[in-house]
Amino acid sequence: MRILIVEDEYKLADTLSDRLRDEGYIVDAFYDGNEGYLQAVTGIYDVIIMDVMLPKMNGFLAVQKIREQNINTPVLMLTAKSEIDDKVMGFESGADDYLTKPFEVKELLLRVRALSRRRGEIDLNLLEFEDLQVNINHCELTCLKTGQCIKTGAKEFLILEFLMRNQKQIVTKEQIAQKIWGYDNEAEYNKVEVYLTFLRRKLRFIGSNIKIKAIRGIGYCLENDA
Repeated sequence: MRILIVEDEYKLADTLSDRLRDEGYIVDAFYDGNEGYLQAVTGIYDVIIMDVMLPKMNGFLAVQKIREQNINTPVLMLTAKSEIDDKVMGFESGADDYLTKPFEVKELLLRVRALSRRRGEIDLNLLEFEDLQVNINHCELTCLKTGQCIKTGAKEFLILEFLMRNQKQIVTKEQIAQKIWGYDNEAEYNKVEVYLTFLRRKLRFIGSNIKIKAIRGIGYCLENDA
């Protein structure tokens, strides 16, 4: 699971990043609201931790703009203010949870787990698009038309899951590489097409009409080729 931290207190951002990585999360940290907003709207994150008092764009406005882009990633807001009006403003901007500084990192970890579970409950364990069904728990693809199913490798599955969760959008190669391998692994960038080739073969094998369409110079999307 990938987490975005937007926090201008460098020491706090580093502490949270280290603890979350210790828990097995992939973490990216940025230090102003404008950059946090630009990263959030890529759609590659599973949870966003957003401070309120940020340079360039405050957290309330950043979350509001994120929601305007139809990004439904759960957001945990951090603030030094405890007044009820600030909490109301946070929720009205589109935040899902609110944590007042100072806080225990253990509590933040619990909040992050709760938000990720909540998103899982919304998404369920099965994703469907036309005749294709994806079982998240078993990394398994099933064609509802033929009944054929096949398991995938971890990287293939993560790419297909990302495409399925963004099935009405065009996803760029950069977004896929960032989602699966992270910002610091540019060597993996050219492997995206290799894994997409594996996925296309498996979709044909199970008899699905779903194709992974390459849109030259832009990215990829799912389409029904029936």
